[in-house]
Amino acid sequence: MSKKELKLQCLNTIDCNQGAVRAVRFNVDGSYCLTCGSDKKLKLWNPYRNLLLKTYGGHGNEVLDASASCDSSQIVSCSSDKLVIIWDVTTGQSVRRFRGHAATVSCVRFNEESTVAVSGSLDNTVMFWDVRSRKNEPFQILKDAKDCITSLEVISHEILTGSVDCSVRRYDIRNGCYDADFVAAPITSVKFSHDGQCILVSSADNIIRLLDKTSGELLGEYVGHRTDDLNIESAIMTSDNHILSGSATGELWCWDLISGEVVKRHFHTPGKALHSLSVHPKKDIVLTASVNTIKVWGSSDEEIIELT
Repeated sequence: MSKKELKLQCLNTIDCNQGAVRAVRFNVDGSYCLTCGSDKKLKLWNPYRNLLLKTYGGHGNEVLDASASCDSSQIVSCSSDKLVIIWDVTTGQSVRRFRGHAATVSCVRFNEESTVAVSGSLDNTVMFWDVRSRKNEPFQILKDAKDCITSLEVISHEILTGSVDCSVRRYDIRNGCYDADFVAAPITSVKFSHDGQCILVSSADNIIRLLDKTSGELLGEYVGHRTDDLNIESAIMTSDNHILSGSATGELWCWDLISGEVVKRHFHTPGKALHSLSVHPKKDIVLTASVNTIKVWGSSDEEIIELT
């Protein structure tokens, strides 16, 4: 992981007009993004051109998370209404509605082939849904967590979950086993590093930890931001050189991955929580969400021109 200076500036701000933006997510190639609203709507954007492409309505309560399929033809979303919904990107219509969770569904992802949707809930379970079959029941349920599931990630044959029970669990679906690492506080966000060797864990004690995926060894800690009992997300830049996090105070915090030193702090909305963020899959571009707006952060306007 070589040293690389992180140059971020705000390149664009979008008022999403959907109440509070609960989550923002890039699609698989970073060409568009999804915003999840407290107004029960999901929106598809070209964030580089301030262009709203589609609005998806059908949830009965706040939309909390979403993920786009590998070919960008479908979207999966989840909500406080306990539903997981699959959407057709082009028509804007829901094509599958999965009911099974007993409480708010807090997080959702497709697997890499987008044949399975994986959802985590405040009912302490993780459920697997077959997108291709007509069955509306989950084909697998993970019940290892002792408290709410707050975050999950899926890469290849591995599922990573974070829970209020202070444990991060990594499931090897291929071999049918899992490892658990205990952290001293409820977990708010989990991420794999882009090289697949590390796990980034944010927790309610205002500490972000970088762990070795296999051994669980603590490789680094990143502090300074505040969570204030909110689900504040963190991420690793695509180059695996810098750690990013939101904060209850409205800042985008940036640390050097190796030294743990704070290298940048950017305000989204001062005094209002910056809770959700998404890193571009190939470029040093970041989306952040706070209150009713999202911001696009990058090194220069030239990057925006290239992407439009």
